[in-house]
Amino acid sequence: MNVSTPVTPVIAPSVADGIAAEVVRLDGHCDLGREALGGKAWSVNAMRARGLPVPPAVALTTGNCAAFYAAGETITDPMWARIREGVAHLEDETGRRFGSVERPLLVSVRSGAAISMPGMMDTVLNLGLTEATAAALTDETGDAGYVADTRDRFVRQYRETVLGVAEDAEVSVPDDAWDQLRGAVAAVFGSWQSARAQTYRRSRGIAGDLGTAVTIQAMVFGNLDDDSGTGVLFSRDPNTGTPEPFGEWLPRGQGEDVVSGRVTPLQLVTLAERMPDVHAELLDVTNTLERVGGDVQDIEFTVEAGRLWLLQSRPAKRSAAAAVRIAVDMMDEGLLSPADALARVSAEQVRTVAAGGAGESDDAVVASGVPACPGLATGVAVTDPDEAEERADAGEEVVLVRATTSPDDLHGMLAAVAIVTELGGATSHAAVVSREIGRPCVVGCGDGVLEALAGREITVDGASGRVWPGRVAATTGAAPDPYLVRLIAAAEELLDPTNPTAPANIILEAAKNRG
Repeated sequence: MNVSTPVTPVIAPSVADGIAAEVVRLDGHCDLGREALGGKAWSVNAMRARGLPVPPAVALTTGNCAAFYAAGETITDPMWARIREGVAHLEDETGRRFGSVERPLLVSVRSGAAISMPGMMDTVLNLGLTEATAAALTDETGDAGYVADTRDRFVRQYRETVLGVAEDAEVSVPDDAWDQLRGAVAAVFGSWQSARAQTYRRSRGIAGDLGTAVTIQAMVFGNLDDDSGTGVLFSRDPNTGTPEPFGEWLPRGQGEDVVSGRVTPLQLVTLAERMPDVHAELLDVTNTLERVGGDVQDIEFTVEAGRLWLLQSRPAKRSAAAAVRIAVDMMDEGLLSPADALARVSAEQVRTVAAGGAGESDDAVVASGVPACPGLATGVAVTDPDEAEERADAGEEVVLVRATTSPDDLHGMLAAVAIVTELGGATSHAAVVSREIGRPCVVGCGDGVLEALAGREITVDGASGRVWPGRVAATTGAAPDPYLVRLIAAAEELLDPTNPTAPANIILEAAKNRG
């Protein structure tokens, strides 16, 4: 998405490590790129430039992350002054006041690196809730239950994310909105160097000195009433590549509910049944974002009292099979040139699709759920990510089986040959990460799966959503993937004998040496 509108002056700039430590308004007029804004803030600014429904926001550039660490992991006074000026801009846009008992403003504080790292860094929602502002919101809305739910969500997340304490620890959340904000910004910057973020960067070859931006955004509430909810929508199916919108949503949900995998959300068709106008608007926006972005989009949205709000749009993580199909379909649709289509698919994705990976067994399945990433893999079911890593390091093939996965489980997911969860849907953390790292995955298998599978050798079929006992061999004699055949044909047309690193050459070599 190219933004060509005039530039809004940034707020009180200073400089740190090559990128200015600024707080900028994401009103569609900011001309900074992803390296400074991070992917999340960049997408917010680009969507607002197109007049799409996005809550007001400001961003602390990645230069602030460098400044935070240079100051000994401290929010310095100059940085804090810029943050307060940024919040003043949100107050002006919303007509609300942060920390005030008169129309109180609540905000989210979100991470966002230049390269997407889904779920690996921290987020805090509903920030600004104190005893006084909670009472004011109850008076304003007349709904004590909604305010209590929002307050409970905030306290739980703040204690876990910012204070790092267990639920029963005797540590209180600050009852001052500005103290909450300062603590949350520091926690989000600090999460850049968390163990899970470092593990993710090592696994994906991402440089450790990029830093994260921080987006401070006015809250919208998917838990407000029966005409509210939260969801995730992909412009095409990220599992199969089918060129149809694919998504899930959760009525009266908020923020991380869907992607966390703690609950199993509803299919998007239920949104069409309940709020057809919102659903139609969402699909129209999705088409626009894919066309402008030039790639399959992963869109986070909230519906508040029947009104659609967009929170983020980014290129979607996709399975190997989906990557191949999407590249070919977009080439056929004229959205990508053949050369660009080839560049969208990695050698590993080609090898995975070429190898196939469907199975069949006469044995009764021991679990079944939502297919989240295709492929066939066999291993011993292990329920602890540390144990999965240890056993994999010793040369054993293991399947990680969890109630749901979180970013802290990443090392176990990388060590496993497949992933199975009791809870969550096709847009959950387990599903998104499994597609990116290429692990067969089945989610939402139901309560009791951990106990039933632990210690057993099982085979996971991520295409059908089935889990069998023992070792199941892949079926033989299946026809080659038709989209891979098309991709290889395009690569043969663009073969460059003088450049072995050209995408066409890489694709052909991978197809030949599929292991």
